[in-house]
Amino acid sequence: MNKTFIVVGTLLVMSSAIGLAPAFGQSSQLNVVKPAIADRDLVIPIAELTGNVVFYPVDIDGTRLEVLAVKAPDGTIRTAFNTCQVCYGSGRGFYKQQGTVLVCQNCGNRFRMSQVEVRSGGCNPVPIFSQNKTVTDTIITISKEFLKEAKAIFARWRRG
Repeated sequence: MNKTFIVVGTLLVMSSAIGLAPAFGQSSQLNVVKPAIADRDLVIPIAELTGNVVFYPVDIDGTRLEVLAVKAPDGTIRTAFNTCQVCYGSGRGFYKQQGTVLVCQNCGNRFRMSQVEVRSGGCNPVPIFSQNKTVTDTIITISKEFLKEAKAIFARWRRG
């Protein structure tokens, strides 16, 4: 028993020494999904965003949508719908974070956090640009009306 404890302790120290531990001030939890909200504006507290993506489920008129938010390496906050612009029709066109990238669970394409909310079109997360949200020093608000407009791309969506 003590032997296992010493080995595990040594491995933890070694992983930290070679850079596998999370960066200072960054949570080590990946793929955090917040509790779902229903039929209202989505309000995201900026203080809970780091270099790890946070997923925000929203039920709008019976359709489950999901928004992802992350602090990019340049310090900007990025938002997108958690569905791939090409793969959404498959139902599996959603992203999970693996290390420092997002991976589409349908096609396998990988995206750096700095690519979120930058590109529209192609096999990218569907961006939520500045004109579609309100940002203050402390919160991001995405209106229920804008979320309603995105229902079609989530018609077959199923997070697995």
